[in-house]
Formats: sequence, C-alpha cells, structure tokens
Amino acid sequence: MRKARDWMFWAGVGYLTLLVLMAIFGPWARHHYLEAVGKPFQPPSAEFWFGTDELGKDIFARLSYGAFVSLGIGFTVQAISLVVGTTVGVLGVFAPKWIATPLMRLTDGMFAFPDILLAILIIGVMGMGVTPVIAALSITAWPTVARLVRTQVASLKDREYVLAARASGGSTVYVVWRHILPQLTGILMAVAMIELAGTILAESALSFLGIGVQAPTPSWGSMINVARQNMNSHPDQLLFPCLVLSLTIFALNFVGDGLRARLDPRSR
Repeated sequence: MRKARDWMFWAGVGYLTLLVLMAIFGPWARHHYLEAVGKPFQPPSAEFWFGTDELGKDIFARLSYGAFVSLGIGFTVQAISLVVGTTVGVLGVFAPKWIATPLMRLTDGMFAFPDILLAILIIGVMGMGVTPVIAALSITAWPTVARLVRTQVASLKDREYVLAARASGGSTVYVVWRHILPQLTGILMAVAMIELAGTILAESALSFLGIGVQAPTPSWGSMINVARQNMNSHPDQLLFPCLVLSLTIFALNFVGDGLRARLDPRSR
C-alpha cells in the first residue's frame, strides 16, 4: 500500500512539474496562443502537437496558457482561503466569545449555500473576468479551512507543550505561531492541494458556462465548451482539454494524499 502511494505521489509530482513548465513556456514556445497559425481543425502533427482549433489557433499553446490561468487562479484562491480560514479558525478558539461565536456562525452559514451557485451569484454582482472569479472562489473556499483549523486548534490547545508555553509566560499569539500552527502544516498543505483541484475544476465549470474567464483569454472550461459544439466531426478537439483537466485533478489529489502521509504524523 505504501509503495502504491509513493508511486502515485511521485507520478503526480512529475505531472505537475511538467504542467508548470508547460504553463510558463508553452504559450509562446512554438506559436502564440492568440494567433491563427494554420488552417482550422488540423489534426495533431509535428508542427501542431495537439492540432488547431476552429480558428486555426494552436491548441497546445492555448492549453498551455489555460494552465497558466487555472494554476494562477487556483494558487491565489488557496493563498487567500488559507490566510482567511486559518485566522477565522484560530479566532474561533482563542478570541472572546462575542467575537468567536459570530465568526463561527458565519462560517456555518456559508455551508448553507452550494459553492458553485454562490460563486455564480457573486460573479453576477461583480461582473465577469479573472478578478471576480478569484473573489467568488475565495469567498466559497475559506469556510472549509476555517472549520478544519478550528477543530484542530481546539484539540491542540490543551496539549502539555502548549500549556507549558503559556505557563512560561508566552502570549496567545506566540503560542499559536510557534506551537500550534506548525503542527497543522502537514494537514493544511494536503488540504490545500486537494482544494486546489476543486478550485481549478470550479474555475473550468464557470468558464464552461461562459461566466468565468472571458475570450480571447483561453481557459480549459471555455475550450471544452467550444469543442463540444464540434465533437461529432472533430472529437480530438474535445479530447485534449478534457484529458489535461482530468490528469491535473488526479495529480493534485495524489500529491495532496502523499503530502498528508508524509507531513502529518497522525496519518502514518
């Protein structure tokens, strides 16, 4: 079982490394992602690795820039949700009751709304584009982190080393920063990787619906939506964006599970 996990973990790391390199260099390595460089619907070849789309643009270059967009949005959303969620979770344990109770009730209330529907509502208010997508997905992402952090902090605050640090005169901020949060590193990194997969999938879903990243900026979701219209005559147009998106979700989950096993002693 351990060998199988190690294999999946390193396979995920290898794929994500290639994906990052693809996102950095792919949009301009051979053809510009916005330029029509060939005839429409050309099949994969040495010149066009994934073929061309309905406008004659290089699908590989557009998928590469879509990776740049999806990873950029995903990492930004996870950074925001980790900061906000961790802060709310810690305050839910150590803050005065008049602060902690409303914060946790707000967190509980956020779970009453389906994430994707709440994101659509927020984008409807803010407008469409990359920034509204980041804002919408961040608002829907932090409650999960907040609830997890609160549960973990509540289980750690009465441990012997924490009580000893407080008895030695350590402030609450010092105790949380030096003795509690380091214990959460493993589980937060694992959760962040898995939530990153969900964020990328949500961003693709919003772009598929036409309310996420807007043209001419390529997104995996919008590419899938356009390719779907020609799936009977040109199924390869649909294959590559679906394949890249699926492999990315699998890889992030494999890496998240591997990080949890390595960094969280309680999972061993």
